Amino acid sequence: MGHKNRHKGAQKNAETENKTAEDKDIGKPQPLKRKAYEGELKHLHAELVKLQLWAKHTGAKICIIFEGRDGAGKGGVIKAILERVSPRIFRVVALPPPTEREKSQMFIQRYVPHLPAAGEIIIFDRSWYNRAGVERVMGFCPEEQAKKFLAGVPYVEQAIVESGVILLKYWLEVSEEEQTRRMESRIDDPRKIWKLSPMDLESYSRWYDYSRARDEMFEATDTMWAPWFVAFSDDKKRARLNIISHLLSRIPYEEVPREKIKLPKRQKDPDYVEADYARHRVPERF
Repeated sequence: MGHKNRHKGAQKNAETENKTAEDKDIGKPQPLKRKAYEGELKHLHAELVKLQLWAKHTGAKICIIFEGRDGAGKGGVIKAILERVSPRIFRVVALPPPTEREKSQMFIQRYVPHLPAAGEIIIFDRSWYNRAGVERVMGFCPEEQAKKFLAGVPYVEQAIVESGVILLKYWLEVSEEEQTRRMESRIDDPRKIWKLSPMDLESYSRWYDYSRARDEMFEATDTMWAPWFVAFSDDKKRARLNIISHLLSRIPYEEVPREKIKLPKRQKDPDYVEADYARHRVPERF
């Protein structure tokens, strides 16, 4: 009898733990199925192509900034945006560390040449906000310079917007637990190991330093003309869909009228003989 009672007690405890876990999940959206994700993304890709055609037709200038925590999924969002559009219209700017000459310039100077001209959509994979984040937290610039940047950059962005640029700023936020899971997944993955530089590891250890820097950055630079939009990205697929949908909603694009496409007739040449030009073929290993 004692053994049976202990067995029933353990079973009841297990059921209680399962119920508690289920209660915690109440209200959380279920993971997005791949089919549903790809269906939504296909629709959004079609809209991004409409945006591209509209920008080229009207000469619109669009600048999109992506900032956020390490491992928050900025690269995945950018890749999802670029998947079906022209690299001649959508261009990514991901600048390397500044040279000695660039260090002597006005801080934002090296970013200005990359701002969009007519018919361009520029995506900054990290931007001038490096000064408010990694440079400040990691001690690459004096605190005084970081504060001067925060005080001055809203006026620079106001000038950018007043020049006719549509400026969108996104911050991707991830939980501590999910960031740890993603960083650990990079350690043994040869496709991701390049994302774990000594700087990345040091940044990982400074969660709250980055939190304080982010908070002060928002307070100083979340303006009416260039607000910050925050996306929570523990669920990467939902974050990608939400961000693309949102950025489309912030741009007044319209479908550009165009003629229906019809393939022309291909030329005929009965006298042409196919040359044996493929002297160096790629080995067909697959």
